[in-house]
Amino acid sequence: MIHLEVAVAAPVASTLTYSFPAASSSLQPGIRLLVPLGRRQVTGYLLGLSPPGETTFKIRQITDLLDRTPLFPENMIPFFRWMASYYRYPLGEVIKNALPGGLTCRSERTVHVTESGKTALKELTEDTNSPAWIAELLQKGCLSPARVRALRRSKKWLTRLEKWQAEGFIKIEESISSSLSKPKTEIGITPAEEDQSTEEPGLKPSEQKTLALLRQLIARRSSSFVPRKELSRLYSGAGKALKSLAEKKLISISEQQVFRDPFGEEPPFYPEPAQLTTEQITALDALLPAIENKNFVPFLLHGITGSGKTEVYLRAAEKALALNRSVLVLVPEIALASQLEAHFFSRFGKKLALLHSGLSQGERYDQWRRIMDGKAKIVIGARSAIFAPLEDPGLIIVDEEHDSAYKQEDNLRYQGRDMAVLRAKLQGCPVLLGSATPSLTTYHNSTTGKYRTLSLTKRIEERPLPKVNIVDLRLINKTKTAHFFFSQELLDALRETLEQGDQSIIFLNRRGYASLMICRDCGSPVQCLHCNISLTLHKAKGILCCHHCGYTIKSAIICPSCRSNKVREVGFGTEKIEEALGRRFPKARIARLD
Repeated sequence: MIHLEVAVAAPVASTLTYSFPAASSSLQPGIRLLVPLGRRQVTGYLLGLSPPGETTFKIRQITDLLDRTPLFPENMIPFFRWMASYYRYPLGEVIKNALPGGLTCRSERTVHVTESGKTALKELTEDTNSPAWIAELLQKGCLSPARVRALRRSKKWLTRLEKWQAEGFIKIEESISSSLSKPKTEIGITPAEEDQSTEEPGLKPSEQKTLALLRQLIARRSSSFVPRKELSRLYSGAGKALKSLAEKKLISISEQQVFRDPFGEEPPFYPEPAQLTTEQITALDALLPAIENKNFVPFLLHGITGSGKTEVYLRAAEKALALNRSVLVLVPEIALASQLEAHFFSRFGKKLALLHSGLSQGERYDQWRRIMDGKAKIVIGARSAIFAPLEDPGLIIVDEEHDSAYKQEDNLRYQGRDMAVLRAKLQGCPVLLGSATPSLTTYHNSTTGKYRTLSLTKRIEERPLPKVNIVDLRLINKTKTAHFFFSQELLDALRETLEQGDQSIIFLNRRGYASLMICRDCGSPVQCLHCNISLTLHKAKGILCCHHCGYTIKSAIICPSCRSNKVREVGFGTEKIEEALGRRFPKARIARLD
């Protein structure tokens, strides 16, 4: 009997100890277990063997092994432990958040009514105050796990169910829910002998046609495995022919795992530049030795927009791959992941894996398995990709490290950028933080010597930076501008751009038509009932909306405080800007995005 240290997917502060009848090679850290926790069964994650020692407690046995191979490498366990300790979050819940969704099993209960129960409970339904679920139980003969979970939250109904079970009116059966994320497989055909002729005597015309199609597809796919559905789509008679061909041992029918492709259409190709700038070479001269020597060194790549930070990422990743190590690239938003994805795909092809919330549950599971199996050496993703199961990362890159999107704001709250620095330290590799406008924390660390600074001060090919004019809007009332929120400089620039047939973009950080509705009699603003913040007027929809919780009311209202009808809008948003631009430039095509 051996003892195992297990982190359970439940709000339990410490790890738990379970027993296993005998030593087994299948017990590897990182696999999932089904373990008893109180009166239910939950998913647990094996962290290792517990040290032997005498105990007065009874050690419960694990119920089942859910995996044959680990879902995360053993060297990530210290990373999970650190996060659980620092962020005061249960270790099992940390691991559950790290893994792809749909991998948690749990015990479920269903309630079945007995023959004696039908008679006894039928009398209860005659009472008009009888709950609807009793009638459902009698009609269907059982209650679903979801309905039972809701009933068990009430102490009254939990006691009633247990009493009815003791009296023999119902049976409460327990089952284990299966994982929702599973490998995708498909049935395929492989010819027994590729050089065998389709003109063999005794073959039916349908069999000859099926074999001919099979060989055509093999030649086109450069693979001996052809999906059965592809053959059936090309020839409707292939289904029966395949069975008879398999009986004659001319083909073999087997099932193989296939990976769901998250890329869709192949990303655009970006060629490698002929030469690097002097600043890029200097940055790489400092970065590449740290990758080669497997040293933890945090770098700040402080480069202005268009200075070639992406090419530095690519060359550094190329060095890590040459050393047979992997690369993790974090981006703040999925849209930025798509941009970097095209650059990395152009350079490294199928070695690339994606991890972000834009993937389906099945695609994310397949990407996770590709990374864990070592088939993908480069991972690009948003903040949750910090948990990518890379065995030996040689470089971690955090693009646009200043972005607030790296902060996870619910459940397990963490700062993805800081966790990237921590993981690099624990796994012995450099971390590269790239930004044109570094965060104050990172900039302070770079000026005090905690981080090494790599600077890119010039744009590629000496391209000039865009010209920026700052206009003081407090002075626009001194001009004869028709609209108080447009300066004359802006109007002139818009007019000139329109005359040249070009496009303009105007940014404003306020949605809606007006940012505030206020009573002219008492001065009270119209506020959200839940958040106590001012409601924003959306004139096109005729509503007042709270941008914090989504609460809405009609815009035609009277003052909630004094009942006056003199409620007027104050301020402006994108709708009012659009309306004003339409009056100023009636022939211009204007689109609003918010």
